[in-house]
Amino acid sequence: MNKDSGAGFFTGLMVGALIGVVVGFLYAPQSGSETRQIVKEKAASLKEKASSTVGKVKDVVQSRIAREGE
Repeated sequence: MNKDSGAGFFTGLMVGALIGVVVGFLYAPQSGSETRQIVKEKAASLKEKASSTVGKVKDVVQSRIAREGE
């Protein structure tokens, strides 16, 4: 597997998740203020997950670089 396919998969996964969330909100039976609150909470959660994922990827890359340098 080349290194670009992982980035493409992750991008596709994020775009698909975003589309799913948008469609879900469009069909949700709640008021606008409730929807905005949910969007705010989901955005905060997504930001936290993305930060965690970036940290994990950074750790993996650093460990591979360290192994190659030995």
